[in-house]
Amino acid sequence: MKPLTRAEEQIMQILWRKDECFVNDILEEFDAPKPAYNTVSTVVRILEKKEYVGHHSLGKSHKYYALISKKEYTRRYLSGMMSGYFSGSYKQLVSFFSKEGNLSVQEMEEIRSLIDAQIEKKKQDPE
Repeated sequence: MKPLTRAEEQIMQILWRKDECFVNDILEEFDAPKPAYNTVSTVVRILEKKEYVGHHSLGKSHKYYALISKKEYTRRYLSGMMSGYFSGSYKQLVSFFSKEGNLSVQEMEEIRSLIDAQIEKKKQDPE
């Protein structure tokens, strides 16, 4: 899977929110100053070539939709980040964010609570 550029990721975020839309619908979602129609159209076609986006033809228009879910993209992206920056170690990832992420005590407690809940779940249903 080819990584997304910042512009591609912005458009994918819009497609994930809206499910299906035309280029004009995508443009409406951008804050001012909005990119040019041709710029958005070009990025969408690049996303099609990368197999992130598909389309339905409606006359001369195309209605675009995501071929990969946000959850699947996130999983693949984080997996690449994990292996590239943290040697595949979740322990290194958590250590990095707890030291460098400027997390508040409340945020760290919430994370610990989430982890504790997952530990209990795995203990009850080990697969």
